[in-house]
Amino acid sequence: MTDHNRDREIGKSVAAKVHSDEYDVIIVGAGPAGLCAAMYAGRGMLKALLLERGAPGGELLNTDLIEDYIGFESIKGWELAQKMTEHAKKFGAEIVTDTVDRIRKVADGSFEVVTARGWVHRAPAVILTAGGTPVKLGVPGEKEYAGKGVSYCAVCDGAFFKDEVLAVIGGGDAAVEEADYLTRYASKVYIVHRRDELRASKILQERAFANPKIEVIWNKRVLEIVGGEKGVDHLVLEDTATRKHSRPKVGGVFIFIGFTPNTKLVEGHFKHDAGGYFVTDERMMTSIPGLFVAGDVRSQLTRQITTAVGDATTAAIAVEKYLAALREKEKAAVAP
Repeated sequence: MTDHNRDREIGKSVAAKVHSDEYDVIIVGAGPAGLCAAMYAGRGMLKALLLERGAPGGELLNTDLIEDYIGFESIKGWELAQKMTEHAKKFGAEIVTDTVDRIRKVADGSFEVVTARGWVHRAPAVILTAGGTPVKLGVPGEKEYAGKGVSYCAVCDGAFFKDEVLAVIGGGDAAVEEADYLTRYASKVYIVHRRDELRASKILQERAFANPKIEVIWNKRVLEIVGGEKGVDHLVLEDTATRKHSRPKVGGVFIFIGFTPNTKLVEGHFKHDAGGYFVTDERMMTSIPGLFVAGDVRSQLTRQITTAVGDATTAAIAVEKYLAALREKEKAAVAP
């Protein structure tokens, strides 16, 4: 039984549900957006709880080098995560390691955040910054060789493939950036893309094209990941124009074809775009009053660290104003 499933069983065995102290705001997810929101909430003297299933930092921990965060020409992902965590804690952030199962609005208008460990945390406002999960290719062999040659994190697993030939699937920033990173270990890295041009930023493309270890395989669709007892052996690719098949030999496959937003935590109906991302107003509030979102779960033009912390700044300040308005409404309701 995995730790996550064990936590769920423990939660089920608790008599009813255990209620924690009430908070002003509960922040779900401790990536850059969540940590920034916690810092601003602390500065606003709000009692905030930050829930994170793993180590604080989110996708920063899966990123080797960051070169597009203002103020740092170049900084390691783990180092920026550490600095953000320390900054949030300086302003009183209470960070708890637990997996959130669901977020629900109850009859009195407040929210209950239910966790795998059986806790039910309550607050009049929630900021959801839970990001997303990697999109799967959905081809034969992907599930079978997950952790045995198929990966979704180059920083996590790249060192296990020293002197191997690797394939990176995708054509966006993440795919090209991770392909460049993998050349530290691999003898060769194929970027397999289904189109005839990459979607990555020009600076990342130029870096990849200049790297002698990287070769782009254009206009190819992955049909199957094939392997044996020792792991991945080769890919089966199909040309998008001719439908001809090819079988490049690779020892590992790294998949970066996008993310699915973690919106299923929220019970009830909410406004979203075609991709399932939350649609918000200028305050980062969703169509559910009191539920704010920031970062990769929100519908927007681009998803960067800078946009995530910008969203979080707005959301945290908006929560402060939202709570003040609730208090004024309550006062007016009891006034003679």
